[in-house]
Amino acid sequence: MSKKYDLIVFDWDGTLFDSTALITRCIQNAVEDVGGKRPSHEQASHVIGLNLMEALAHAAPDVPREKYPQLGERYRHYFFKEQDDINLFDGVIDLLLALKAQHHWVTIGTGKSRKGLDATLAREVQIDGNTVKLASLFDGTRTADQTQGKPNPQMLFELMREFGVDAERTLMIGDTTHDLQMAMNAGVASVGVNYGAHNHATLASCHPLYIADSVAQLRAWFGVLKQ
Repeated sequence: MSKKYDLIVFDWDGTLFDSTALITRCIQNAVEDVGGKRPSHEQASHVIGLNLMEALAHAAPDVPREKYPQLGERYRHYFFKEQDDINLFDGVIDLLLALKAQHHWVTIGTGKSRKGLDATLAREVQIDGNTVKLASLFDGTRTADQTQGKPNPQMLFELMREFGVDAERTLMIGDTTHDLQMAMNAGVASVGVNYGAHNHATLASCHPLYIADSVAQLRAWFGVLKQ
């Protein structure tokens, strides 16, 4: 399957980065802090993947609009306090290296802010004894605040234009229906991963090519081996 796609676009949180539980908890705490009813785990996790303020608004329908700036501030307070304690899912680095070795463009399309993604990609990892920044593993990135939030397809259109790749040679991989719906809106194929925010049945409603239960399953579907 990997040979069929030149451009591979990964979602970030819940797909490559093991942050779903933290984001869910931060949304719940932020809503409570501004006087809203604490959303359930399902309500808070369902909105992951949307741009931040849209996600918070959906998770807290009883919070008045004038409190949105405070709501966003409380979310960032909780997230930044713990963000250094979360990491990539096991096997992600090997998967990315294998795809790059097979001459795919490996990119990110995320609901995170530009500032938030850049801060995370500045983190260092060890690869074959060398210290490199996470950013070096990716050929391009797009965030919600520099394009449009999911499921608007603008970030996919921009990545396809940047790398000169048609829709039929592009693949979107994500853990939410927001990711898969964005792929549908852009006319590109998708793969779901159900170890993040949304479960198998929810992802299946968007008709992805495949739904992986783990990074290892995703890698097996690609049929890639570490070069």
